[in-house]
Amino acid sequence: MEFVSSLGYLALGSRLKAISDRLFALADQVYADHDIGLQARWFPILRLLQDRGPQSVGEIALAIGQTHAAVSQAADRLRAANMIRDRSDRKDRRVRKLGLTPSCEQALAQAKPAWQAIDAVLSENCAKQGIQLLRDLAQIESMLSETLAGEVGARVRQMQRRTVEIIPFSEADRQHFYRLNAEWLERYFYLEEIDHRVLNNPESEILDSGGTILYARLGSDIIGTCALKKDAPGTYELTKMAVTERYQGLGAGRKLIDAAIETFRQLGGQTLFLETHSKLESAIQLYLRSGFVIQPTGKPDSHYQRSNVYMIWSPGD
Repeated sequence: MEFVSSLGYLALGSRLKAISDRLFALADQVYADHDIGLQARWFPILRLLQDRGPQSVGEIALAIGQTHAAVSQAADRLRAANMIRDRSDRKDRRVRKLGLTPSCEQALAQAKPAWQAIDAVLSENCAKQGIQLLRDLAQIESMLSETLAGEVGARVRQMQRRTVEIIPFSEADRQHFYRLNAEWLERYFYLEEIDHRVLNNPESEILDSGGTILYARLGSDIIGTCALKKDAPGTYELTKMAVTERYQGLGAGRKLIDAAIETFRQLGGQTLFLETHSKLESAIQLYLRSGFVIQPTGKPDSHYQRSNVYMIWSPGD
């Protein structure tokens, strides 16, 4: 779940699906504990038929916000479970409607205390956390309009017309070095004392000793950064690598690494290393593709408490 959470809005559907599955499992457990012969996934359809009487598949789909095909498939399962039966419309016998069976009516009546308990417990727990869940869900539903895909498409075309470029550190962009790294570190770890010192003093900590700082720029936006920090004569550390979340996947990270390696060559460097953490699997894969090799042990004199992976760049044959 941690990985999916790290993907932000791109994985919103997956996270909502996981929440839905957990809520269904909760309700099913309550049903099983109290010998109620229902399944949680049946609730919207059965409750609709209980409240409004027989409905056609199309009417059900419109009322509960599901596709005609999904409702039709669910209806087949409900028929097999003897929860619903087909009925002819009194006004037009060519129209088939779905109605509850007597055994289903009995099960629904038995389930009412469970529904009240589930509603009360979820409501109370949301209130304790200050969560206005139903209000926010309604806003999300209204946001997901038919025009949203068009908005995304337009943004994709706009971004495709722009390319990520790598630029050197400048005083005018100084604040982005701290901003990008603090954003990244606070997301996965926390800022250590060394982070505060380097990010607040990039000139004295990196540039004045012979290192360099690079930025990734997309249009007018600074979206990523990395640094080469001189560790010893001929030895440099690739450090302070960060790409802001919303712009990940555009190749900015690889361009920053390639530019840093080229700068390392120009400086006449002999050893290029980095330190990271094993939970940053995507970053490690990027480093591996860029020619870094994982070392069997950590760096003996590491400056970072969070580091447990030590990698050294090895130029290809």
